[in-house]
Amino acid sequence: MVDTDDAISKAKAAMSERADLPGMSLMEHLEELRKRIVHSAMYLVAGFAVAYVFHEKLYGIVQHPLDKLGIKLNYTHPMDPLNLYLQVSLIGGAIIASPFILYQVWLFIAPGLFQKEKRFVIPFMSATLALFLTGASFGYFYVMPGALKILILDFGNKFNPVVTIEEYTGFFLSIILGLGISFEMPILIFFLALFGIVSPRFLWKNIRYAILAVFIVAAVICPSPDPWTMCIYAVPMLTLYMIGIGVAWWVHPSRKKAKETT
Repeated sequence: MVDTDDAISKAKAAMSERADLPGMSLMEHLEELRKRIVHSAMYLVAGFAVAYVFHEKLYGIVQHPLDKLGIKLNYTHPMDPLNLYLQVSLIGGAIIASPFILYQVWLFIAPGLFQKEKRFVIPFMSATLALFLTGASFGYFYVMPGALKILILDFGNKFNPVVTIEEYTGFFLSIILGLGISFEMPILIFFLALFGIVSPRFLWKNIRYAILAVFIVAAVICPSPDPWTMCIYAVPMLTLYMIGIGVAWWVHPSRKKAKETT
């Protein structure tokens, strides 16, 4: 309880320091938010247009895990093939536009940062994109093939698989996007620590709850009830949490104050 109160008091102190930064009115914040959303939407549309040119190749990427099992996608509605092309083009366009969209996010939060903190813009954008692609790649090359093999060849070996576009696309995106987003944990911790909301000590003392949460997520995405397989999925996320503790120690305001006093 004392640690929690101490973390809250430190967060309030950090926020009070930021209150000294040049402020913006509510309407100015809303106008800035609208501007960033409009610009991000424009970049997303442009990325979608570029990705749609290669929609058949993108479909081939989505279909590849099933091709290795000799299974073709089926559809039950005339719009399903078009919807698939649109979905893969939208995801591909979002990845293409992500550096520009991330820069819009940075421009929105930059007024709340000190000048010395704004130097993180390039590391922020690079790390965010790299972590997402790492998580998505982990899902595509390891989780997805393993899940299909276990679910179709092992549990479903006595049945004839009829995999529809709609169901497979949802399954595919839930794994790829879910792991890509979960790999952003160090970035989330970075901002929470930067604004003094969490501290390295707080993260370390509550690591048992983080381990529990990580294994719950691993149990959801893991296609096999085997605990060893679940551990394979949990270890990268636990590693990212430990990296996040290091990031929190690096950017937390208390460390900066300690350096200034020395």
